[in-house]
Amino acid sequence: MEISGTIKKVGDTQQVTSSFKKRELVVTTEEQYPQHLMIEFVQDRTDLLNNVQPGERVNVGINLRGREWTSPQGEVKYFNTIQGWRIEKQQATAPQGATEESAGMPPMPPMEEDDDLPF
Repeated sequence: MEISGTIKKVGDTQQVTSSFKKRELVVTTEEQYPQHLMIEFVQDRTDLLNNVQPGERVNVGINLRGREWTSPQGEVKYFNTIQGWRIEKQQATAPQGATEESAGMPPMPPMEEDDDLPF
């Protein structure tokens, strides 16, 4: 699965145990009702967040994780996690109405009119 949006927050790496670390990323989706989704990166994937910062638009590859837990009183509860495994910065696109030159593209050569058409 993939989530697209703008980075709202990049958390610090948390060393949970001596052999487990995680890092959280919050992405705001771009839809009618934007959602602020917390995505967890674990182990060596925490390094993927070193080169991104708030305000950047990204696509994040995710997996949904779920687990069951039984309390000491015997009550069963379920927990979900969104776990990231890939992150890519979105390519900047020219705003609507922008010319090729203002978008950093070379201008198109002028079209030559040919009045010698056979029809």
